[in-house]
Amino acid sequence: MWIKICANTNLPDARLAASLGANALGFVFAASKRRVTAAEVARITSELPTGFERVGVFDTQTASEIVGAVREAALSGVQLHARLDREMVARLAGELGPAVTLTQTVSWAVDPSAAASAADVERQLRELAELPAITRVLVDSRVGSTTGGTGVPFRWRDAARVLREQQGRTHLILAGGLRPDNVAEAIRTLEPWGVDVASGVEASPGQKDASKMERFFAQVRGGKANGFDATQTDPR
Repeated sequence: MWIKICANTNLPDARLAASLGANALGFVFAASKRRVTAAEVARITSELPTGFERVGVFDTQTASEIVGAVREAALSGVQLHARLDREMVARLAGELGPAVTLTQTVSWAVDPSAAASAADVERQLRELAELPAITRVLVDSRVGSTTGGTGVPFRWRDAARVLREQQGRTHLILAGGLRPDNVAEAIRTLEPWGVDVASGVEASPGQKDASKMERFFAQVRGGKANGFDATQTDPR
């Protein structure tokens, strides 16, 4: 099971995530209480051992700003948190090349009807399936207009059919309200390729809680259902 610990703001937390077995470390460049700069991330990534993915989360930045941050902070992945922008994806893929993975976020609304949420996500996943440059899709919660860092899970059982139909087409990463006490259930219900957590393992915004981190990893290993091999390559 691929695991990303997101919203890292300091070296000790990043080192802890790496030591516990994280596959990827995330850094938020989007508007957030956990926002960091490329210079701050560069100081962290330069001190980390090799072999870990370093993913930047972006929303309103231009393609030029994202490319600049990737190069300054030595990132290996970009997560686009805004609505799909095909022109942006094409430009990033062209300038960054295949060495930098591109992940698109899709938001599952918590408040509308399950049917409306399912239809919207299903439509977005079909659209993303047409873009070879996007090899990973992160499904997160949306509460009103707020996406990312909500700490609120969407209704997994309502999402199970939609997300399982995408297995084999792209790598689906589950986010939104994951915590040590619910991640095993989420994995069993949705069988994602990976999981992504930020607020669920924090002591306060931007500061990780070591005990929560340890329990989260233990629960992921206990609840994994799809036999993920961290050495496998992205589809497409």
